[in-house]
Amino acid sequence: MTVNEALRAMAGIVILITLALGHWVNENWYLFTAFVGLNLLQSAFTKWCPAMAIFRKMGLKDADRC
Repeated sequence: MTVNEALRAMAGIVILITLALGHWVNENWYLFTAFVGLNLLQSAFTKWCPAMAIFRKMGLKDADRC
């Protein structure tokens, strides 16, 4: 698995979980969903995301380095 694949998987999982929590537990969880979306948006322009740095430290490779 590459860094980009791990990032997409993590974002998808977090979004689905927070949507469910927002629906069944408390609507404030939607704010976390929005945070994930905003983080993905800013990373598209800055090419930097904290999760990517963590995944690299865990040993995952970038797609162009595989």
